[in-house]
Amino acid sequence: MAFTAFSATAAAAPHAPRKRSWTALILLAPGIAYMLLFFLAPFIQLVITSLQAPADTGGIGDYVAAFQFSNYAAAIQEYWPHILRSFVYAVIATIAGLIISYPLAYLIGVRLRPYPMLQGLALILVIAPFFISFLLRTLAWKQILPSEVIGTDFSVIFGLTYNFIPFMTLPIFASLQQLDLRLVEAGSDLYASPVTTFRKVTLPLSMPGVVSGTLLSFIPMSGDYVNASREFLGSTSTPMIGNVIEASFLQTQNYPLAATLSIILMAIILVIVATYVRRSGTEDLL
Repeated sequence: MAFTAFSATAAAAPHAPRKRSWTALILLAPGIAYMLLFFLAPFIQLVITSLQAPADTGGIGDYVAAFQFSNYAAAIQEYWPHILRSFVYAVIATIAGLIISYPLAYLIGVRLRPYPMLQGLALILVIAPFFISFLLRTLAWKQILPSEVIGTDFSVIFGLTYNFIPFMTLPIFASLQQLDLRLVEAGSDLYASPVTTFRKVTLPLSMPGVVSGTLLSFIPMSGDYVNASREFLGSTSTPMIGNVIEASFLQTQNYPLAATLSIILMAIILVIVATYVRRSGTEDLL
């Protein structure tokens, strides 16, 4: 009987994982289909476009399928100042956003925690800019800032910082909102100074929010083309790589160049993000 029972169990065991695997596959199917349709397929098309060569007709926007890998070397050689400028702007704006957002998030998430109404009001003030169009907000600053400032590096970095402040503030607020204040009180009870308590307790526990906010801000900043545009806060001396990609796609119709620069931008961002996340000790975000 024991052998029969063991045999029945052994025979039934292989079926259970199979059912679970089918269930998991069905549940994952929408996500997999989404990734294939909206990420993998466009990415493959982007790679194919980046390797195209000009057609013999010589017409604007006429390209044929090829394996012209020299497109990448030519793009880097010609547009490396734009690539470098984009990442310098993005790094400075991200640091400025962090300096502004962390105290703001600390105020809302920790100091205003005993006052739910004030905390909700402060959160609404942070989110309020989202209710206005990105373009309108940027154009408004073009009217507010002095004309001498418009078209400079400062105005572009200012625009990037302002427009992405909520992306930095909200993740940090979410981390600080979960902070157990008894740990901070324990630091004081152990005669640690406020600075030491912040460095040893508050900052490490809020690092997931800092890393998330930094990535959510830095990645779109690197590819932004609105703030640096001449129609908004930039000038002919401040174009970012996003402006070159936009002009190549929509104006000069140089599709291989635009696709090549897009892939280069994506690759550099992936390397920077992976390095940053690993060095910050939050590999779970990868």
